[in-house]
Amino acid sequence: MKFFIDTANLEQIREAHDMGVLDGVTTNPSLMAKEGIKGVENQRKHYIDICNIVQGDVSAEVISTDYAGMIREGEELAALNPHIVVKVPCIADGIKAIKYFSGKGIRTNCTLVFSTGQALLAAKAGATYVSPFVGRLDDISEDGIALVGQIVEMYRYYGYTTQVLAASIRSTRHIIQCVEVGADVATCPLSAIKGLLKHPLTDSGLQKFLEDYKSING
Repeated sequence: MKFFIDTANLEQIREAHDMGVLDGVTTNPSLMAKEGIKGVENQRKHYIDICNIVQGDVSAEVISTDYAGMIREGEELAALNPHIVVKVPCIADGIKAIKYFSGKGIRTNCTLVFSTGQALLAAKAGATYVSPFVGRLDDISEDGIALVGQIVEMYRYYGYTTQVLAASIRSTRHIIQCVEVGADVATCPLSAIKGLLKHPLTDSGLQKFLEDYKSING
């Protein structure tokens, strides 16, 4: 399974990259706002800065909700860097735009997916990635991980090449659950990725090794 980091923070992206496990980055307008990046030109420069750190796919989201606007924005974003994947919302004009981008060889990430039906339409339109939102479904007492598993099974059954990119990951446990249902990618906060390292037996075992080494070597 690939690891993407879900942030626009360059320091966190560098840290994840330096760990040697980072495959890509996902961003959205909320994450850009969180970093205080204002203005279209500054945001696009920021995308380039991200691409210069990560030698992998970087999802950059369109803001337009109409077909013509999505096409204009998507083509501009895709031209910034070969690593850019155009992130498009799962609405009618978004599916139409994904079909257009697919025909032009522009890779896409269909975002805000909350059902197998939406994931089916995205795959039929030629999306590179589809992003079911795990945490947001959990927030309304639905099973986000189950949806990821259903989409994975559907794509395998019908032979779709669209990759399932589990988004809205809130915890390390979510990552493990994504592995269990066969997600292609999980996009996560850095804290959730680092949480995979934690185990009390690792800590106690290392402490014992160091104590034993000190006892015989001073």
